[in-house]
Amino acid sequence: MSNPIKRRNFLRLGAAAASFFGFSRIASGRSEAEDQLARILESRPAAGKPVIGLQVKPIPQVRVAVIGLGNRGEEHVRLVNAIGTQKARITAICDIRENVAQKTLEFLQKNGGQKPAVYSGKADAWKEMLRRDDIDLVLIATPWEDHVEMSVYAMQQGKHVGLEVPAAYTVEDCWKLVDTAEATQRNCIMLENVCYGEEELWLLNMAANGVFGTLTYAECAYIHDLRELLYSKDYYYNQWRIRHNEARDGNLYPTHGLGPVAQYMDIDRGDRFEHLVSMSSMQTGLDEYARTVEPDNEFYNRSGYRHGDMNNTLIKTHLGRTILVQHDVVTGRPYSRINMLAGTKAFHNGYPSRMSMSGKGHGWLSKEDYQTYRERFTHPLWAKLKKEAETNGGHGGMDFVMLYRLIDCLNRGLPLDMDVYDAASWSVVTPLSELSVQLGSVPVRFPDFTRGRWKEPRKQGVMVHP
Repeated sequence: MSNPIKRRNFLRLGAAAASFFGFSRIASGRSEAEDQLARILESRPAAGKPVIGLQVKPIPQVRVAVIGLGNRGEEHVRLVNAIGTQKARITAICDIRENVAQKTLEFLQKNGGQKPAVYSGKADAWKEMLRRDDIDLVLIATPWEDHVEMSVYAMQQGKHVGLEVPAAYTVEDCWKLVDTAEATQRNCIMLENVCYGEEELWLLNMAANGVFGTLTYAECAYIHDLRELLYSKDYYYNQWRIRHNEARDGNLYPTHGLGPVAQYMDIDRGDRFEHLVSMSSMQTGLDEYARTVEPDNEFYNRSGYRHGDMNNTLIKTHLGRTILVQHDVVTGRPYSRINMLAGTKAFHNGYPSRMSMSGKGHGWLSKEDYQTYRERFTHPLWAKLKKEAETNGGHGGMDFVMLYRLIDCLNRGLPLDMDVYDAASWSVVTPLSELSVQLGSVPVRFPDFTRGRWKEPRKQGVMVHP
């Protein structure tokens, strides 16, 4: 924060909240909460050159390794295989579970004949794999707590990284990703598939072409009833995801909704997230569901989960825009990412997708007028890949489009659409929201992972070289 008076006032507010909520004083005389707020705002020296617009030499055939072959990793393997060995070849795969790794190997052998090296059976098998010299890109689809260690090590071994969402869930780990990418000059892209959804790219195209006028606010979410999967003994390895809901309260999974909105608003490309406030509802959904699972489940009849049933996080940007981000994985509510975008000329709301235009009354556009906009502003990437996306699938095709685009950019030597600053800025919502909730919904400011480069307007990569 550049203004010292604002910084002092902000810390004073944090200290008052800490006193009110009973945080202890630490040796320096500051409260634990005040110390956390101060650390977030500390300036950090650069570890290397910025990686905004990073370009590497074209890689005609990208050699891919995958760590974590469960739900998402298995899908990544399938889709990279579908892209074809002319563009990418899978050279190595890794999962701690030998049977899971073997299943993936058998799939590849039966569907195209690829025979990657297999690493499994021990916790650090992935490190051995990453020391290979025939890997260009590593896709990481492991539990959240493993993302940063694996990404940092991969970049240090000279590999580009694509990691699942969220990229990190502590402020320090977000900085580790940024610092390592800058020090190694390697790409580190978060695999935010929703940024490649047909509706999302359509909205991005309209926003970039002025259809919405000046953007003013947005609402987005991850609303998905996951109770059955959270308690499953098989779906998430070692039931890792419910353990986060047991221990933490905040927006644990912001990027599916927030990533596309950040792109619409050119976050870190002329605007930036400035501060947030966050609050959670009471928690009861997981307590009640725990009574219904099988008695031999570790979480049977467990109570006292920290995460509220609904978390609402409100972000203010430097230019004055606001973004409401919601997180609810325990309510029997239809799936939604909301995908609401408001501007001075147009308004969109998702689930179902509909639009209204300024000066055309208070209703939604007719089906015919809406379709005119869909056809006129279909993003070129979807126009190009629609048939392949429909054939190969992956969340309606967005997974295929995302991985095809990542591989294609490396093939052509183009900058990637998203960079490590996006990964950090979107993911840091989780620890900042946790701190805000902990302090009674006080404002918490965002670190500037770009070190001031956010002020430089630049187009979204997917709008430059579609």
